[in-house]
Amino acid sequence: MRPVYKTQTGVGSSAWIPVDYIQAPFQIGFGVVVTGTVDYTIQHTFDDVFNPTVTPVAFDHPVVAAQTTNQDGNYAFPIRAIRVTVNSGTGSAALTVLQGLSA
Repeated sequence: MRPVYKTQTGVGSSAWIPVDYIQAPFQIGFGVVVTGTVDYTIQHTFDDVFNPTVTPVAFDHPVVAAQTTNQDGNYAFPIRAIRVTVNSGTGSAALTVLQGLSA
């Protein structure tokens, strides 16, 4: 997967970034760069974001939640998609996602 970038400006959530949940080993790294003043959370879902009849359930990342500064993190176990949610503030949170490739 090529790097994917999503920026959320103001309160709300970015679009979901689907990932290859079948890949083994599963490995995703991400980073968030903050501009201005925001409180943000990285979220993931196990639901199919391509299925229009499903409303994905969002789960907060266990470490990168309610953050206000640049942060990075990872997922070592399969998820279906990732996004950034700005909880409050007037700035933006820019999310970069990288998923490793199988050898």
